Amino acid sequence: MADTFANFFIGVGLGVGIALLFAPQSGEETRGQIKEKADASKDYLKRRSSELRDSANDMIERGKEVIGRGKDTALQGVEAARDTYRDTLRQPT
Repeated sequence: MADTFANFFIGVGLGVGIALLFAPQSGEETRGQIKEKADASKDYLKRRSSELRDSANDMIERGKEVIGRGKDTALQGVEAARDTYRDTLRQPT
């Protein structure tokens, strides 16, 4: 197990060393690119979260409308059933 970790860290060290030797840009340029990508990602996430929030709010409003209509329809159905029941009771047998 210790050999595995030692080999892993040796591999990481060699990889970093080789990457530094063959890096096409300076560290400053690389950091600048990383910052640009991070800023773009942050902007994307803000924009996307705003879109998702708006979409969720729209769905909630539509759900409220459907539930409201459903309540009205259900109340109408209950009232119709009650009236039918009363009419049935009033009819002579």
